[in-house]
Amino acid sequence: MKTEEKFAVSGDQITLTDLQKKTAGVEIVSLGSETIANKILLTGQIDLPPNAMAEVSSSSGGIVKSAKFLPGNYVSKGQTLAILENPDLAALQQEYLQAKSNLGYARKDYERQKYLNKFQASSDKVTQRAANEAQSQNAAVRGMESRLKSYGLNPGAVSSGNIQKSIAVVAPISGYISQVNVTLGQHVSPADVLYSIVSNQRTHLALKIFEKDLGKISVGQKVYAFTNQNPEKKYAATVALIGKDFAPDRSVYVHCEMNQKDAALIPGTFMNAEIEVNAEQGLTISDDAIVTWEGKQYIFEEVKPNTYKMFPVKIGNSENGITEILNNASDFHHKKFVSKGAYHLLMALKNVEE
Repeated sequence: MKTEEKFAVSGDQITLTDLQKKTAGVEIVSLGSETIANKILLTGQIDLPPNAMAEVSSSSGGIVKSAKFLPGNYVSKGQTLAILENPDLAALQQEYLQAKSNLGYARKDYERQKYLNKFQASSDKVTQRAANEAQSQNAAVRGMESRLKSYGLNPGAVSSGNIQKSIAVVAPISGYISQVNVTLGQHVSPADVLYSIVSNQRTHLALKIFEKDLGKISVGQKVYAFTNQNPEKKYAATVALIGKDFAPDRSVYVHCEMNQKDAALIPGTFMNAEIEVNAEQGLTISDDAIVTWEGKQYIFEEVKPNTYKMFPVKIGNSENGITEILNNASDFHHKKFVSKGAYHLLMALKNVEE
């Protein structure tokens, strides 16, 4: 501010000329009434629930005859990832066919023994033995059918004489291949993980919150997350679950559902987030209207045209460039206040006083 400027000052009140008002950029408004919330800044990362990750193994093991995908490829649930060949599968299918044949014979023998027993041509003991044998063979067939299904083989197809030496390893979920541990010709066992799959469509935001702020958080609250690389782009989310166990540093994790999915936010991406707390309706004014003098906050009231008086205020939550005023609402009835140029007025008022 130029030292040669002169201002009409009286206590905490200042009067400007039209030129001084224009130079200071003074603008006048009434206080607004808006819902405004305080914010807590948290950190966390993009995470996945257990049902969004899958480690794919072969139920039977064998020699890898075909492997199709690389890390980063997208696969659909049920899609074939690899083909394995296992000679033991052929033996199992042959045993199944033999067991079905034995079951057919056992059932016929039981029916024959029942008929003979009806006319006392066969003893009860022999008939009961035939019934037990039929039940035993039926249990063996059902057990083999269950094993065949676990290997992805159709018992009906086997019964038609279609013996398979190979089985398909299929994707249990839709998602992106994150890891491949298989090569052609490799012998794998049922314990080996061949592929890892993650589903980005089920990602959520896991945020770390400390005990002092935990009471301010509740399910359903709005969250706005952003990355360090692009802080201007906000990702909306909603608090879905609050952890119950404290870590050694007295923090818990808050899990939030992302309102919109973004393929760029891969699991493990570091995120910042703001959570709105204590939202309430109140009188508001722009941050530029509030000045601080000797540790207290003030706004300038327009008491008459071009004349402004410092007015002490108590401030509340701040959000999006506006701040809540906590004074009694009746203090501001029909009054106008400086929204821009307040700092210029403060300097002019206090410099003249000094």
